[in-house]
Amino acid sequence: MRVGDRAPQQAADGAPVELLGLTRPEIAAALVAAGEVEKSARMRASQLWHWIYYRGSRDFAEMTTLSKELRERLATRFSVGRPVASKDLQSTDGTRKWLLKFADGEEAECVHIPEEDRGALCVSSQVGCTLTCKFCHTGTMKLVRNLNAAEIVGQVMLARDHLNEWPSPPDGRMLSNIVMMGMGEPLYNFDQVAKALKIVMDNEGIAISKRRITLSTAGVVPMIERCGAELGVNLAISLHAVRDDIRDVIVPINRKYPIRELMQACATYPGLSNARRITFEYVMLKGVNDTPADAKELVRLLKGVPAKVNLIPFNAWPGAPYECSSDEAIRKFSDIVFNAGYSSPVRTPRGRDIMAACGQLKSASVKRSKADILREQAAKEAAAAAALPA
Repeated sequence: MRVGDRAPQQAADGAPVELLGLTRPEIAAALVAAGEVEKSARMRASQLWHWIYYRGSRDFAEMTTLSKELRERLATRFSVGRPVASKDLQSTDGTRKWLLKFADGEEAECVHIPEEDRGALCVSSQVGCTLTCKFCHTGTMKLVRNLNAAEIVGQVMLARDHLNEWPSPPDGRMLSNIVMMGMGEPLYNFDQVAKALKIVMDNEGIAISKRRITLSTAGVVPMIERCGAELGVNLAISLHAVRDDIRDVIVPINRKYPIRELMQACATYPGLSNARRITFEYVMLKGVNDTPADAKELVRLLKGVPAKVNLIPFNAWPGAPYECSSDEAIRKFSDIVFNAGYSSPVRTPRGRDIMAACGQLKSASVKRSKADILREQAAKEAAAAAALPA
């Protein structure tokens, strides 16, 4: 165990310590705190890792490589949880969206997008969003809170449960790729996102390669280099406009990190090469960003950056202030980018009928004021006092 690997503290009410989302050293430290001999704690942590992340087990009684006495002791001190799927919606095209409820009652959504022999899971990093992108339904929510590593990994675990992919299959997975493109801005929750993705990438567990993980950011420039250096995952940029005056409006983070700074950060992204390109996401908004001049300016911006472009037909949501560009405008835009040497496919919308398409995710969670939280606590305390015998 390294110095600084502290055991998670058991809750004051005696609730079990959650193992999901802990690193191996943290699991080992938790075992020592529960009475396991330090010399064997590292081996026991590796055994637990195998059962939790390779086999998907939640029941300590199933973990037969551990002694019966230890399994019984673990069951009294620890848990291996999942978020609760309060809604499970399936689109006519096979896309599946789960509304997940976490321990504190807050909610976020994740989406599985299947292909013939593989599939991608769109994972959320926040309840709500730090940003206020005007074309995005999630952007109409306030940020409620960041998700922790357990809640981020839990989305992958729950999807694996529903797809019946335990133990982890070596190939032919229907959950083969991870895209950090759900609710929230992952680079504003980098520490927890990084911790979760390192668990997902671990070869002795879920074992999804960094080459099959894409992190999408609206342009948190100071964190882009760190993302590449520490995680080495694929990078996607939610660009959506080629002029600062337009991007300032539809992607307001541009006022802090304008296009020039963003493109410089992209040009120096660690590991960038022609074999490993940055994806630039570009939602097509009628009369806003979809002219041939916009396409030519995009080509100019991409010069010198190994890149591909995903053109995204705008997916409407109730009250949306924009319309999708015409098929003809999208085709002309794509042709200009493609003829300049950049792949520029038009993304086929998936899951529109269940509001699971790009830019449509939103939960009913709302940011509560401190006064609201205090009132709720007071009400609970009053109810508990009233239930006590006289």
